[in-house]
Amino acid sequence: MLVLGVVLKLPMFLHPHIPLAKNSDGVFFSKVLQLLAPTGQSTPSLYPFLAFSLLFLQAVMLTRFINIQRMMSRPTYFPGMAYMLITSLLPEWNHFSAPLIVNTILLFVLSGLFKIYNQPNAKGAIFNIGLALGVASFLFFPAITFIVWILLALAVMRPFKINEWMLCIVGITTPFYFYAIYLFITDQWSWQHLWPHFSVSMPAIRQSAWLAGSAFLLVVPFLGGGYYVQDNLRKMLIQVRKGWSLLLLYLLGAIFIPFVNSSDNFENWVMAAIPFAAFHACTYLYSTLRIIPLLIFWLTVAYILGYQYYEIGW
Repeated sequence: MLVLGVVLKLPMFLHPHIPLAKNSDGVFFSKVLQLLAPTGQSTPSLYPFLAFSLLFLQAVMLTRFINIQRMMSRPTYFPGMAYMLITSLLPEWNHFSAPLIVNTILLFVLSGLFKIYNQPNAKGAIFNIGLALGVASFLFFPAITFIVWILLALAVMRPFKINEWMLCIVGITTPFYFYAIYLFITDQWSWQHLWPHFSVSMPAIRQSAWLAGSAFLLVVPFLGGGYYVQDNLRKMLIQVRKGWSLLLLYLLGAIFIPFVNSSDNFENWVMAAIPFAAFHACTYLYSTLRIIPLLIFWLTVAYILGYQYYEIGW
């Protein structure tokens, strides 16, 4: 995975992208950019190094999660490989950004949601899940919409208990509570600081043939993976079936994110890469005709290299 990632993502080091704070970015990420600015100005390669480190870490975390929870019929590195391929389809998905950092937190949340399935006393884990989402919203505010995903996931993984749902909500609001105290003590109190602008609108997407190609290579293996998951559903444990339901709900929530405080780039869309990679991995693993995953892999690699060296975007 490391060698594949370096080969596919070499242009991000050749043409470093220096991130700028956006309206949708949370207060934590703005502080991170301020902290990195002096070093980043003199050494711009710092940002692609951090972005690549996050992408590789997320690929390893996703692979480990899939294998430990036995989401597939046998251990495999396909989820990590698929993640490195998918995040190379669009240049913005290789930028150091708040959504990219939030992906790491959401992987932690996904793992936590899976673990509470058979826990008799999961209150601590549920609070930590809510707390993680609260912290994520201070990095990238639209991530707060994942509260719907977490509550639906609790309904899927556990019998309904109002005290567990309330505990999760308390965990989410805890960072807001302490930040409100900080604002009050420092005489900076404002609802706008505590709850930034929130709007839902259509993102402004620039149409191009390259974008259509990326969408094709993203959707077709996903549909194939969805078919193979459905085909193997009867062979799976109940916990694994529910795990795939969580990933599908995760994907729906991630696709909604770009419509919240929408922008004209694709950085926000990177949050959908994790569930997409899981379904892509099923296409690579379960295809009965071995030529199909080979064609998908080499076609994707060729497309990425062509996009990098023949399109201004990289």
